[in-house]
Amino acid sequence: MSAALVARPTVLRLVLRDAAAAVSAAFLLLVVLAALFAPWLAPVDPYETDLMAVMQPPGGDDYLLGTDGQGRDMLSRLLYGLRVTLAMGLTALTFGGVIGVAVGFVAAYWPRVDGLLMRLMDVMLSFPAILFGLALAAIFGPGLVAVVIALSVATVPLMARIARSTALVVMAQDYIEAARATGMGDWRLIRRHLAPNCIAPLMVFATLRLGQVILLGSALSFLGLGAQAPTAELGAMAAQGRTFLFFAPHISVIPSFAIFAIVLACNLLGDALRDALDPKLRS
Repeated sequence: MSAALVARPTVLRLVLRDAAAAVSAAFLLLVVLAALFAPWLAPVDPYETDLMAVMQPPGGDDYLLGTDGQGRDMLSRLLYGLRVTLAMGLTALTFGGVIGVAVGFVAAYWPRVDGLLMRLMDVMLSFPAILFGLALAAIFGPGLVAVVIALSVATVPLMARIARSTALVVMAQDYIEAARATGMGDWRLIRRHLAPNCIAPLMVFATLRLGQVILLGSALSFLGLGAQAPTAELGAMAAQGRTFLFFAPHISVIPSFAIFAIVLACNLLGDALRDALDPKLRS
């Protein structure tokens, strides 16, 4: 009974049966591979400038996606920008998710601290991620570290709520009482029974949250609070092209479309996972 639902092969088949989800999964896999192998896929150094080829349009022989306002290759910067954006999103999701799940499990398992922890989560939810990012940037200065901290903090209460509600449902099951009756300790029960049976909804939420984190992180970078020039990051690249929007729209459009496609793929894949793991929706 403690086996995670996501381990069932039927879930993968149900997800891949959805054409939109299958395309989204394949696209996200390609994005991750492109980010990992960016140093080998990038045709030139993403920070190398060519003042003789400023704002070249896409489709040229030398620059497939054109160049930006400083003559830097857009394809190379896009590949390296994917690395920074994905690393930022995954790091924030990992730290915020781990802390949030731990808080949610503790709140569900030990009711005496439930009220205190969840009220603290409510307070954290009252601060928007962008506002918290502005505060951190004012204290520590703009940069990726401030953005990751802001996104992690914004993820903690959301993940804690999902983990707590899921854990409460699991703890009401008979096998939890049977495990307690055998004298199983608290931490062993959480590790062997509670956590594995909460994985499915947490994975669904994490997939959906990844798109939100990437979007928020790119927005903070667009506002100048995240990656600083000349670092290639999708939000910062979109911001750098605002000046040339009417002359060379590809400078902003290409990274903006990449953000849009990644977020859309995460949402479609998350919806498909939710449908595959929910028996009511599956039937």
